Amino acid sequence: MTFSISARCARTGRFGIAVSSSSPCVAARCAHARAGVGAVATQNITDPTLGPRGLDLMASGLSAPEALARLRAEGAHIDYRQIALVDAAGRTAGFSGARTLGTHIIAEGPGVVAAGNLLSSTRVPQAMVDAFAAALDDPLGDRLLAAMKAALDAGGEEGPVHSVGMLIVDEVAWPVADLRIDWHETDPIGALAELWELWKPQMDAYVTRALDPSTAPSYGVPGDE
Repeated sequence: MTFSISARCARTGRFGIAVSSSSPCVAARCAHARAGVGAVATQNITDPTLGPRGLDLMASGLSAPEALARLRAEGAHIDYRQIALVDAAGRTAGFSGARTLGTHIIAEGPGVVAAGNLLSSTRVPQAMVDAFAAALDDPLGDRLLAAMKAALDAGGEEGPVHSVGMLIVDEVAWPVADLRIDWHETDPIGALAELWELWKPQMDAYVTRALDPSTAPSYGVPGDE
């Protein structure tokens, strides 16, 4: 039903998540990240409260494994949940409850963790981690998308995916990228890649406009002289 990648870029300190599913609007409930703190993916039979709670725990000083232990101890119906975390030091942790659906597995690498359920193959999460690691010098969004494409190449879900999202946080209090394809009949990941190519060259300008409009570049809209 879902596969995701949660990661920290060691070069920039940014955190990002990409997640795809056969269900609609997957990123709205599964992707959580906070600048300077980490990222949490909560999926399978999703409890969206686990994302903010995991971030709060890591913000309090707990490592990703320590935060996961607390989530497992405190979370309701934890056997139904699949959770993946990465913290500010790039430490990772993952959990698949006993009631996780279908073929499910988690793969971890330096600063990156991928998780999936109802997969066509156990190879999918490792393919995602490998693709992310292979694109070390690329922007974080490019690396996350490379991982999602690798997931499809490795077989993806048992059935077709229809929604996808990518969330990236940096030094400001809001996401610098929060891109979603909430429903697509044939190729949501391809549609997200097109949206990222549109957003990527504008992303930093939108941050500048928020922080100091007087130094921002032209808005690039009709009537802006």
